[in-house]
Amino acid sequence: MKKALIICNAGMSSSMIAQKVTQFFEGRDLPIQVEATTVTKGKDIIEKDQYDLYLLSPQVKMASENLTKSAKAKNKPLLNIEPEAYLPTEESTIKLAMQIFPVFKEDLKREKAEREGR
Repeated sequence: MKKALIICNAGMSSSMIAQKVTQFFEGRDLPIQVEATTVTKGKDIIEKDQYDLYLLSPQVKMASENLTKSAKAKNKPLLNIEPEAYLPTEESTIKLAMQIFPVFKEDLKREKAEREGR
C-alpha cells in the first residue's frame, strides 16, 4: 500500500478530497491511500516518515520551502497540488489522482510482479 498525505490549511476540504481520491484508486484496484492533515502538523508528520508522498494544497504554498526541506531530508517527494485538481468534483478527483499515480506507477508494477512471482 502506497500512502500519500495532503497538507492543507485546516484539513476540512482536504479530508474530503483525500477520501474521494482514495475511493478513485480503490475502484481501480490500486493500493494507494490518501490522507490529509494541517500545515501546522505537516513538518512533524514528515519527520515521522510514514508516507511515501506529500502533497501541498494550493492555499499553503507559503509553507512549501520549509516542508520541501523536510521531505527531501526523508528522501520523499513533495508536490504542489494544482488549483484545478483541488476541488470536490469528479473531474478534479481524476486530475489529482493523475498527479499522484505517476509517482507510484513503477513501484506498483514491481510490487505486483513480485506478488505474482515474476
